[in-house]
Amino acid sequence: MNKCDKCGCERNTANAKYCCECGYELPKPMIEEVIVSEPVKKIDTKKLIGIIVGAITFFIAYFLVQQLFFNTSSFDRALMEAASEINKSCPIMMDSETRLDNTITLPPKIFQYNYTLVNYSKETIDTLYFKNYLEPTIKNFVRTNPDMKFQRDNKVTISYYYKDKEGNYLFTIFVTPEDYN
Repeated sequence: MNKCDKCGCERNTANAKYCCECGYELPKPMIEEVIVSEPVKKIDTKKLIGIIVGAITFFIAYFLVQQLFFNTSSFDRALMEAASEINKSCPIMMDSETRLDNTITLPPKIFQYNYTLVNYSKETIDTLYFKNYLEPTIKNFVRTNPDMKFQRDNKVTISYYYKDKEGNYLFTIFVTPEDYN
């Protein structure tokens, strides 16, 4: 109920604007604001410790995976630097028939020389004969040449990749550690 300040009538409803007896404007009812605060949540220490341990474990695992699978070893870097050094002077004619185009490194421990036979096309050359002719000479070169000592000491497979004057693949000669030890 809402009491009129002028006549004192108490029959006025709570939501009435004017007194039902005298018509005087009734006082606005006071609205009490009740602030309800949420209860303070207790921190679940077990859950917090679990989150922290999980985060630390994740970062350690991430670091280890990066180091084991994506980190280039010092030996691989040395092979890449050797290839880059040779490539500075490429392409270079090795003889009147053979041009060294470039060198690359491939996993695992493969050093590849890419050659072009500049006067031959795939149709005009017997690739099997040519490969069989070159292979013993190349293997002997890798086995005996002092410049190949680094590769021999580190058990690197040497790959000699040949293509014709049009860029068509001819053959590859592999010299593995078993071939030069």
